[in-house]
Amino acid sequence: MKLGVNSVLFGGHDMATAFSYIARCGYDGIEISAIDGMSEHLVLERWQELVPEIKELARTHELPVLAMEQPSREPQKMTAAFQAAAAIECPVINCGPGGETGNEQSFQAAIDSLGRLAEQAGTYGVTLCVKAHVGHCIHDTPTSLRALAAIDLPSFGLDMDPSHVHRAGENPVEAIAAVVDRIRHVHIRDCKGRQAGPGVPELQANGRGDIDLLGYIRVLHEHGYTGPMDLEVIGAKEYGVAECTAIAAETRGHMQACLQACGAR
Repeated sequence: MKLGVNSVLFGGHDMATAFSYIARCGYDGIEISAIDGMSEHLVLERWQELVPEIKELARTHELPVLAMEQPSREPQKMTAAFQAAAAIECPVINCGPGGETGNEQSFQAAIDSLGRLAEQAGTYGVTLCVKAHVGHCIHDTPTSLRALAAIDLPSFGLDMDPSHVHRAGENPVEAIAAVVDRIRHVHIRDCKGRQAGPGVPELQANGRGDIDLLGYIRVLHEHGYTGPMDLEVIGAKEYGVAECTAIAAETRGHMQACLQACGAR
């Protein structure tokens, strides 16, 4: 597995800072944030001018771009995301399903939209991933399985996030086995409790919450998953570099220990 950090953790700082400190923590790569309002990293409206900087930062810090997070399904924005991903050799784009839990009409609309986008992703040599998200139309394992069955394309996969599955009332270790064959990306973080949000940034660090992340990583390893596993911490935009780095470093140690414990490293 390739260990990375979503640069949104350093959303209050520039890309150069994110690359530098993620590399210092010993990660294998980076997930670049294209999340409006949470960062000013990969701003898709001007992606062409940012590509040289991203490629140079990746080269300088030996930190390849493992994925991009761009939550919107808006076609024009997604086209820009696919073009940017191809230019920076980013293999995966993670987006959100949208819609609302229990609304069948919004679920079908999301499936139709994601299917079209997955076909487009394939033309750019990119994989589009979606994750179960609390409150959205795809929110747990059953709805994830429905989406995967409806969009049976090699350019479409699941972004598995144990914190959302946990907050949906499931056991992430048990849930992952049902979808592991279609997982193409893992967003990882811990979570204390089953409230709507993931909690303050410090408690999203692996090992701080209630999720059996060792068991979760063991299942991934046993099923041969070798793709990206990126820490995604939200809510730290006002944090200083030291606080952001502490969260990244603590999680890196926990992730490494989990990989070693299950024989993956």
